[in-house]
Formats: sequence, C-alpha cells, structure tokens
Amino acid sequence: MEILNNIGSAIASTSFWEWAGVVTAVVYVILAARRNILCWTFALISSAIYIYLCFISKLYIDSILNLFYFIMGIFGWVFWNRETTAQPIRTWGIGPNLINILLSGLLTLLLAYIFKTWTDQANPYTDAFIFAYCLSATYMITKKVHEGWLYLIAIDFASIFLYANRGLYLSSLLYVAYTGIAIFGWIAWYKLYRSSKYNL
Repeated sequence: MEILNNIGSAIASTSFWEWAGVVTAVVYVILAARRNILCWTFALISSAIYIYLCFISKLYIDSILNLFYFIMGIFGWVFWNRETTAQPIRTWGIGPNLINILLSGLLTLLLAYIFKTWTDQANPYTDAFIFAYCLSATYMITKKVHEGWLYLIAIDFASIFLYANRGLYLSSLLYVAYTGIAIFGWIAWYKLYRSSKYNL
C-alpha cells in the first residue's frame, strides 16, 4: 500500500513537461497504429520533450534515442506522405529479423559497456537494450513493416521498469499503455498484411 501511495504522490507531482511528453506520445502511438500520418507531428513533439527529460534523469542513452526518434519522425512523415497511408504493410521475414536481433544484441552490449565504464549512466544494460532495438523497430514502423510492433512490445515492457527505477512513474505508466497499444498495432497491421497478401 505504501508503494502505491508513493507512486500516487509521484504522479501528482509530475512536471508539466512530463505530462506533455506522455500525452503527445500516447497520441502518436494510437495514430501510428491507425496509420494516420498526423502521428509524426506528435512523435516530433514528444521526442523533443523526452530528449530533455531523459538527460536530466541521467538516462543519456535514452536521450540520444529520443533524438533518433525526432529524426525518424521527420523521415516517417516524408515517407508516409510520399507513399500515402494506403501503402501496403510489409514483412521482413525470418532472415532479416534474425540478423537484426543479432546486430542489435551486439550494439546493446557495446553501448552498455561504454556508458557503464565512462559515465554515470543509470541502468546501462536496460537502457542500451531499449536503444539498440528501438533503432530498427522505429525504422520498421516508418517503412510499415509489421514485425516492428513485436520489437516495440518487448521494448515498451522493459521501459516500464526503466522509468519506474528513475522515479518517472507517469512515464512508466505510459509504457504500460504503450505495451497494450503496441499489441493492438501489431494485430491490426498483421491482419492488413495477411489481407493484402491473399488479395494479390
């Protein structure tokens, strides 16, 4: 009960910027799952806010990740605008996904070692895992590859514990919601992929 009271107090004292980051992030994921191009506007706003929030929380890798999100938000808007939201959902298949898992795993270990050795980075391995796999997952979403949502489910689940550990409880709850939305996003995109495959 005391833990719940502490979490409730922390959420009640959440800063304006964390609230703004959370709200815009939720809108982004919902619109992305629905393949609405306006999702990228909210992605840019949320990413800019979280660059700052993560840096002051000593989550330096996550701060860099949000800079990447910001850049990919621009890329996603351009790609979706150019190809239209009617562009069919794609798949990477087993081979490219296995290569991605291997390369992202190696990047996780390298980043965690660097930031653990030379900075006061909090939770280096969890943050490095989130960073490494988010790179490809975000790229996959911009290119409408449905497996990107599966990576995001794992990433969002890990983020719940990462943000809670740093006292960012509202952001932690955001990732609880993200996990559910990512599950919905994958189901919706996979159904569209299967439908377009059978209609060829």
